[in-house]
Amino acid sequence: MFLLTLQDKKDDGAYAVQDKNGNKVLFLFEEEDDAERYAMMLYDEEDADMSVVEVDDDLAIKTCRLYNYKYCVITPDDIVIPPKNDKLQEN
Repeated sequence: MFLLTLQDKKDDGAYAVQDKNGNKVLFLFEEEDDAERYAMMLYDEEDADMSVVEVDDDLAIKTCRLYNYKYCVITPDDIVIPPKNDKLQEN
């Protein structure tokens, strides 16, 4: 799986979006190409340089569950678009 981080802050946390209830949700992409495409959309919309980081599938999900952090696995069949007016969130 792959997640996004701010390019100049790779060790400071992963990119997350806010859901309609104000909760942060970590996107875990199954495919690197999808993560890179989302990063390009973020750059176009928010001028944010993102890095794609590969993470262990099981470890990422176990960590989210351990800390009760919301996550969403993005499959190749999913279409995700950065929300409008969403500030970059780090978990």
